[in-house]
Amino acid sequence: MKPILLNAFTMNCVGHIHHGMWALPGDHSTDFNQLSYWLDLARTLEEGLFDGLFMADILGVYDVYRGNIDLTAQEAIQLPVNDPLMLVSAMASVTQHLGFGVTANLSYEAPYPFARRFSTLDHLTGGRIGWNVVTGYLDSAARAMGQHNLQQHDQRYDQADEFLEVNYKLWEGSWEDDAVENNPRQRRYADPQKIHLINHQGAFYQMSGYHLTSPSPQRTPLLYQAGSSRRGIQFAGRHAECTFVNGSTPRAMRDKTRLLRQAALDAGRRADDIKIFMGVGVIVAPTEREAREKLAHYLAVASPEAGLAHFSCSINLDLAQFGLDQPIAMTPAGAIESVSSTYSGWTRRQLLEQHALGSRYPLVVGNPAQVADALIQWMDEGDIDGFNLTRIVNPQSYQDFIALVVPELQQRGRYKTAYTPGTLRHKLFGADRLPQRHPAARWRHVNTTTQEA
Repeated sequence: MKPILLNAFTMNCVGHIHHGMWALPGDHSTDFNQLSYWLDLARTLEEGLFDGLFMADILGVYDVYRGNIDLTAQEAIQLPVNDPLMLVSAMASVTQHLGFGVTANLSYEAPYPFARRFSTLDHLTGGRIGWNVVTGYLDSAARAMGQHNLQQHDQRYDQADEFLEVNYKLWEGSWEDDAVENNPRQRRYADPQKIHLINHQGAFYQMSGYHLTSPSPQRTPLLYQAGSSRRGIQFAGRHAECTFVNGSTPRAMRDKTRLLRQAALDAGRRADDIKIFMGVGVIVAPTEREAREKLAHYLAVASPEAGLAHFSCSINLDLAQFGLDQPIAMTPAGAIESVSSTYSGWTRRQLLEQHALGSRYPLVVGNPAQVADALIQWMDEGDIDGFNLTRIVNPQSYQDFIALVVPELQQRGRYKTAYTPGTLRHKLFGADRLPQRHPAARWRHVNTTTQEA
């Protein structure tokens, strides 16, 4: 029986997934600008033995619904949104084991300084940093970055492949493991013969330089990826160590996990080289009746329309223009290709009902035993490795889960009772560094001296 891996899923903003809940009395989401909010959250999650804090992020705004940001601003639909990387060092300073999976959009980054930022965080966290690799899906971000529109879907992944190759060269190949000598007597901090120039001439990037940061505990940060399109699955099979996917049923989830694990095999890796996480919301109370009462209370506050405005950007289609019962044709060319193809033919009424709690994520409601039963069913029948637990009411959702569900899962032998020492990668995979079968390994120093793509 696989133990359940668990990330808290949140964002450096007011409204993340369950839109409208920020208005519930007792919700602290509007405190996101305060460092104490994040330090308290990190401590809480470590007390609950969470594997990580998975932080979403976007560049751009949700401006597709009604062609403006009116509802986005009113309901704080991921606006304002602050930089998540700025939080990591502070949260790491009050924890010892909690990992940090941070979303960063490579489409608008330069590989050279990007590599330094994540190597720095890997040092400062003691090897607890992960990068959720995304290419972005918002036209508003492309325009804000001076582009006419968003790059074509598959081309974004082509660019991502090359971005990662450049970073692998820097992270894995520029400095040898023993390049740092730190010898004050000989006034010799590092051996220049063991620091290698990286040259790259590719379709998207050209560079020649030395990595600015000495080898960090993991070298390459733990690699997360979210995307279930054909091209996204291929990309995950080659690069990802953890993937974030969703399915409407355990059977549907198993279909996706099968494709992901096969993609890893096709790339010369192992099926278990990828840990698969599913997004889920949990409402738990000591009794089922109390949990249902909580749900009813939450539904009265949540904003289905705000959820629909968020969803409009996922498919790059203004859903406000359709009648309640008019079938909506969604093309695979939508912003998030896998989402567009899944929901083609739905009506706005159906989507509003699905977004009753401001989100389309699966929801588990019940007492501790019922919640544990549901999560274990998803794990075993869906062949997943864990969950990204959304915040519905913050921080109560996490506090309730830790107080009620964690002990139930531990009693059943499905959740750890203590952390394993070491880096984030070591906790999940038993090793600090990427294995030799991962494509990053080819750039390690024995192969890396001034190689070109």
